Amino acid sequence: MKRSNAPVYWSLFGAGGMLSALVAPGLVIVVMSGRLDYANAFAIARNPLGKAFLFAVASLFLWHAAHRIFHTLHDFGIRTGVLAWILCYGVALAGTLVAASALLRIGF
Repeated sequence: MKRSNAPVYWSLFGAGGMLSALVAPGLVIVVMSGRLDYANAFAIARNPLGKAFLFAVASLFLWHAAHRIFHTLHDFGIRTGVLAWILCYGVALAGTLVAASALLRIGF
């Protein structure tokens, strides 16, 4: 019996969906209120807990979007083969690596 890697992607999709539903409205309010200037954002990004939060938000939003786009392509009748899978999840993986790299370059 062949094992599937689908539970990994579904868990990232679920975590990203939950995080986007609970955290995204708060992030929009904070950014739109003008309280998040460069100095405050930089201080958050230098804090280890802030780094973890920013990494979780960036990466889980990307994985959630990749999974939703991949399955939406199928719903629209577009053939979702290996190329679509690589494009969707490859962009999420690349974005996750870019986020990790950027956060690590900021320092502590």
